[in-house]
Amino acid sequence: MDGNAQKEKGCCHSEKTKMRQEKEYKDLIHRLNRIEGQIRGIKGMVEEERYCTDILIQVAAVNAALNSFNKVLLANHIRSCVVNDIKEGKEETIDELVETLQKVMK
Repeated sequence: MDGNAQKEKGCCHSEKTKMRQEKEYKDLIHRLNRIEGQIRGIKGMVEEERYCTDILIQVAAVNAALNSFNKVLLANHIRSCVVNDIKEGKEETIDELVETLQKVMK
């Protein structure tokens, strides 16, 4: 199994994992660190009793950052995991992708 392939872990719950390329890993972590900082900033704004609309604007920025993170992660998932599984004849991956998209798009 190559570094990008998903692996099954044993136990009563089957959990898939993915080895990411260093560039992809660093990009995702960088995005999450920025989002984490934005969340801390919003918490500080609430603690400082800042005006509601100022906080709401920052929350909208966090939502946009999370949506951007999801788009990048989803594109990477389709290009690697989904493509690899389909090449290996794992058609159930399409159903999993559709189910995931339905959850993400709520």
